Amino acid sequence: MATASSQVASFIGKFDPANAKLIRACRTVMRKRLPSANELVYDNYNFLAIGYSSSERASDCVVSLACGSNGVSLSFYHGARLADPDGILLGSGNQNRFVRLPTAATLAEPKVERLLRAALAQAKVPMPQAGRGRTIVKSISAKQRSRRAAAR
Repeated sequence: MATASSQVASFIGKFDPANAKLIRACRTVMRKRLPSANELVYDNYNFLAIGYSSSERASDCVVSLACGSNGVSLSFYHGARLADPDGILLGSGNQNRFVRLPTAATLAEPKVERLLRAALAQAKVPMPQAGRGRTIVKSISAKQRSRRAAAR
């Protein structure tokens, strides 16, 4: 039986080297930022999604890294309810909004950090104050879009 860590490494290994490096860097930043959160991993049809949750339930996720062949985004599950004075949230759905992450350093930008703090503050179930979250592989889709950018 593969460990969650080795499974996530194999999921990331499906991406182009530059994208895989970005995913690993973003994940490192998020683990440092939210050490008590559980990482809920979904290797889905469209994306590799790594959610940060106060529990093992997807409904308790606050944000996730949405990783596709075209890059990485920080997805806010209830982003439509967030104040966005800087106008950086993208998307027009009823619930989700996201910010593109051209580099992992984008996660440390003040406007992104403000959104993250606001999202954490509005979470129904707050992140644990102490402890270390686990990495939990929740699902792996049998069929998936290519994780590599299409040749031009």
